[in-house]
Amino acid sequence: MFPVHPGPSENKPKLHLPEPVEGQPFTGRSQEKVITTSFDSLGLKAELLRAVAEQGYTVPTPIQAQAIPVVLAGRDLLAAAQTGTGKTAGFTLPILQRLGASQRHIRVLVLVPTRELAAQVQESVRTYGHFLPLKTALVFGGVGIGPQIKALKAGVDILVATPGRLLDHV
Repeated sequence: MFPVHPGPSENKPKLHLPEPVEGQPFTGRSQEKVITTSFDSLGLKAELLRAVAEQGYTVPTPIQAQAIPVVLAGRDLLAAAQTGTGKTAGFTLPILQRLGASQRHIRVLVLVPTRELAAQVQESVRTYGHFLPLKTALVFGGVGIGPQIKALKAGVDILVATPGRLLDHV
């Protein structure tokens, strides 16, 4: 998902799904979907539900209710919603669900444009993945590269990075 700051007339979350592919299930393209009333009904594993509950959340936001099932199904997704609507959890939760057991090599790369956004995404990954045996790392510029190299050598499942520092590591 790419965060897009909507204009004043764009208050509703927008969900853009790819065209249907013959022989594959399609979840539909309607923006008027029925909103899920609880995280339990999204099919998330117990560890994720526990982490969500610890944060005090019981009902997914509209963007989460629409995005999580699509990502869980392995479909591509482009979504836009206002700041504070839960977009990060909308992609983080299903990614954590799909990863399964740790393999200590990079299986997910979350590439973000700024340090601040990288730190926010990393915090969400840690918060929601708290009860899962997955390792994450955060790499961005403006800080020493040594600890980042050490973390990557130790093995991570999810890497959150900014483009410049990612290129430094490559």
